[in-house]
Amino acid sequence: MKIAVIGGTGLIGSQVVKILTAGGHEAVPHSPSTGLDLISGKGLPEAMAGAEVVVNLTNSPTFDEASPAFFQTTMDNLLGAANAAGVGHAVILSIVGAEKVPDLVYYRAKVLQEEILKAGPVPYSIVRATQFFEFVDAAMSWTSDEKTVRLPATLVQPMASADVARAVADVAVGAPLRGTRNVGGPEVFPLDELGRITLAARGDQRAVVTDDSAGLFAAASGNALLAEADAVIFKTTYREFLAR
Repeated sequence: MKIAVIGGTGLIGSQVVKILTAGGHEAVPHSPSTGLDLISGKGLPEAMAGAEVVVNLTNSPTFDEASPAFFQTTMDNLLGAANAAGVGHAVILSIVGAEKVPDLVYYRAKVLQEEILKAGPVPYSIVRATQFFEFVDAAMSWTSDEKTVRLPATLVQPMASADVARAVADVAVGAPLRGTRNVGGPEVFPLDELGRITLAARGDQRAVVTDDSAGLFAAASGNALLAEADAVIFKTTYREFLAR
C-alpha cells in the first residue's frame, strides 16, 4: 500500500519509512526538505495523492505557548487534504500520560492534536509512546553545568526510538483503531537515576543532583509518564541502547 509519512526524514519518521519499505509498502517521506509545508498547506495535495494511509510524525518546533497553534493548524490542514484525497487511515504519534501533565503547555497541545484527529473526517489511530531513550541527553542538557546535572526523580519508562518506529509502522498497515495503542519500554527509572546510569556509561564524572524542580519533566508526578496496563511493552533495555 502507499503510505505518506509526514515528518518522514526525522528520528522516528526515517525509521518508519525503512520498516514500511522493507515490508513491501510504498512509503513516501514528506517534510520541508521535500517541499511540504504543513502550516501553509503547500505540497499537501501532492503528498496525499494516491495514499491509502497518512502517518503524521511532525512536531512543534517549540515546547512553549506556540505549540497548540502549531498542532491546530497542521492537523486541520492535513485532515482536510487527506479527506479530499480519499485517504482511509490517519495515524499520529503522541505521548503516554499527556493529559496527566496539564501544567506543560506542550502536553496540552498534544492532547489537542489527538482531539482534532478524533473529531476529524478520516478514520484514525493514535500511538502513544513513553519517552525515547534519545531524550535523556536533552533532559540532562536543560539543567546542567560543568560539574553537575540536576534532574527530578520523576518516574519514566523510556523506550528505544526503533521500537517506537516499529509500533507506528505496525499500526499504519493495520485497520484504523479508532482509538489508542499505548507502548512503552521494559524498565521504570527515576529520571535522576537514569542520568547517573548515563553518565557512568560514558565515563562522565559530573554528579547528578536530585532536584524535583529541574527541567521539563519536573511538572510530571507519580505514575503520570508510565505506560498504561494495556500497553505493548517492547524489550530493548536502556543499558542495551547505551552499549551500542
